[in-house]
Amino acid sequence: MRVLFLCSKNKLRSPTAECVFAESPKLEVDSAGLNKDAEIRLSDDQVLWADLIFVMERVHHRKLTRDYGHVLRGKKVVVLGIPDNYDFMDEELVMIFKKKCAPYLG
Repeated sequence: MRVLFLCSKNKLRSPTAECVFAESPKLEVDSAGLNKDAEIRLSDDQVLWADLIFVMERVHHRKLTRDYGHVLRGKKVVVLGIPDNYDFMDEELVMIFKKKCAPYLG
């Protein structure tokens, strides 16, 4: 399964999620940001590549739908509800990702 993690700037939350799940033999993972100043800005190709897309907050879902709706059809998007309160690879953030993503990743 190809999984894409999205947040605003792709600096803390989505790169953490990518690292957490990168070692899974069942998954291919990637991350990107939705803002113009993101470290890695989301592309149409990434959306088309993904089987499942996780966004950190509802605002990210709205931006994704607004800016990438033309390539989003049929894609499953899950809002994780994780605020921007964590550092990269924060232990609590890692545990939250494992708990919240598990039901969708089998």
